[in-house]
Amino acid sequence: MLFAPEKAILVGVQLTETKHIPLEESMQELTRLAETAGAEVVGQLTQNRPKPDLKYFIGSGKLDEIKAAIAAYNANMVILDNNISAAQNRNLEEALEVKVVDRTEIILDIFAQHASSHEGKLQVELAQSSFLLTRLIGHGVAMSRLGGGIGTRGPGETKLEQDRRYIRKRISELKKEIEKLRKERSVRRDKRRKSNIPTIAIVGYTNSGKSTLLNALAKSDVLTQDQLFATLDPTVRRVTLPNHKIVLMSDTVGFIQKLPHQLIAAFRATLEEVSEADLLLHVVDASHPYREDQINAVLTVLEELKCGTKPMITVFNKSDKLTRKISGELLKKHEPSVVISALHKSGLDKLVTIFSQLLRQPA
Repeated sequence: MLFAPEKAILVGVQLTETKHIPLEESMQELTRLAETAGAEVVGQLTQNRPKPDLKYFIGSGKLDEIKAAIAAYNANMVILDNNISAAQNRNLEEALEVKVVDRTEIILDIFAQHASSHEGKLQVELAQSSFLLTRLIGHGVAMSRLGGGIGTRGPGETKLEQDRRYIRKRISELKKEIEKLRKERSVRRDKRRKSNIPTIAIVGYTNSGKSTLLNALAKSDVLTQDQLFATLDPTVRRVTLPNHKIVLMSDTVGFIQKLPHQLIAAFRATLEEVSEADLLLHVVDASHPYREDQINAVLTVLEELKCGTKPMITVFNKSDKLTRKISGELLKKHEPSVVISALHKSGLDKLVTIFSQLLRQPA
């Protein structure tokens, strides 16, 4: 877990295969991630490469620049915007003599800090354990390449195997516990389905205003914070429409660019609230300069969850920060859609009218 005193240098590498994600956008997001995790960002460096360096991921020249930045800013950790291998992580830490974490680790750390429910903590531990196992396997691969001999025999290797066995056993236990909770959640959903109450899942990029929208519609007090991944546990609320009909709304974990696959797999039970919903409300921070990239990132995750064809309304939030022209362009480009301000509760009547029609419930 990260603590406030840690001073971090951020490092981003723009690879040919990731040019569809602007480096500036990704680095801004990494800054938010680092700060949310509790790090103090004291500097950042970027590099363009056709492909990663096998040993360090970054080039040797950039490695020297990072060393100089660490000394200049008295930094004690480096956070990479990319995901690196176990061997690359170890090589970087040996060369830089500070802790090195990648994008997946920083996101996992934030999830660990924000998990509050029993189910949420189990899912985070599963994701972290799955990630740790890849790091241990990576060390094992590196050792095997040495061909055995000095430095690869004895208690050290035995300890590594013990660690692997323990983690695999723990992963198996976690999966069983989560599966039990998943079945309980499924039973609750079946009961709701039998009651013929429509369900709506609120999805969207992290910090787009999903919880604020749920609070506005349900007149509830779900936690809202101006930070990434403030909501991890799905919250279900009853919402009464103007015609007194009832719908159930669930607020789900936010998505992000380069969302670690370990998290998608670990939180699949929670994300079933999305796949089982009758309708999705895709909340977008309409004021964000990279809103289209964020929209695409959410749609990509929904495809992974096999929810790409589910009925969905794009909800452009934070209308108070938009011009009328931009609002009109967004509505024309994305249909069906609506422009609202969840914070100021404007545009909500129109949103209710649209989703009532889609649910075949006249408002």
